[in-house]
Amino acid sequence: MLKILLINSIIIFIGAYLLEGVSIKSFWTAVGVAILLGLINMFIKPLILLITLPLTILTLGLFVLVINAGILMLIDKLVDGFKIKGFWWAVLFSIFISIANTVLFWIF
Repeated sequence: MLKILLINSIIIFIGAYLLEGVSIKSFWTAVGVAILLGLINMFIKPLILLITLPLTILTLGLFVLVINAGILMLIDKLVDGFKIKGFWWAVLFSIFISIANTVLFWIF
């Protein structure tokens, strides 16, 4: 579990460095964002996915990107030192996190 937290923190930190619409204060802020993202994905996201299942099916799964962006924008409001400039930056950042997680967890 510590390995997953470290990998997600690194992904968040690098993503904030690469995308100009996302800023992060320090690596410790990235650790906090990774912890909060993990908790929200574990407890709240399944309920949101269940409630929005018809819309997700109707959009062939693309609505999950909106849900992920909304979660990142919520974390933006909750964590000091982590800022996302807008909705589309949040969508792009969530895509980056998803792709990087897939690649890194496939390698390791």
